[in-house]
Amino acid sequence: QVQLVESGGGLVQAGGSLRLSCAASGSIFSINAMRWYRQAPGKQRELVATISSGGSTNYADSVKGRFTISRDNAKNTVYLQMNSLKPEDTAVYYCNLAAIQGNYWGQGTQVTVSS
Repeated sequence: QVQLVESGGGLVQAGGSLRLSCAASGSIFSINAMRWYRQAPGKQRELVATISSGGSTNYADSVKGRFTISRDNAKNTVYLQMNSLKPEDTAVYYCNLAAIQGNYWGQGTQVTVSS
């Protein structure tokens, strides 16, 4: 059984920064890609960033150059460093682990960016 627990969300002014963390339990963390998604009110959940087991990364166009995804396999943790935040980044952010064993989601953490 895998559990994902996000933390680090909050309220920040436009132009500010936040760092989200997602701690995973279970032994399958290091061999799978991890992803951050977000869902704004009234909108579909969207993929924000992906990091492979080897550390390769991909980003949505809307966050390229501002967000950085990273992972620490020793700590079973994935991070999302968010800089130059904009009001349109306001959403609930979820981490995701999609593995052969199943598709796992955290409970989400709220990020609110004020203008």
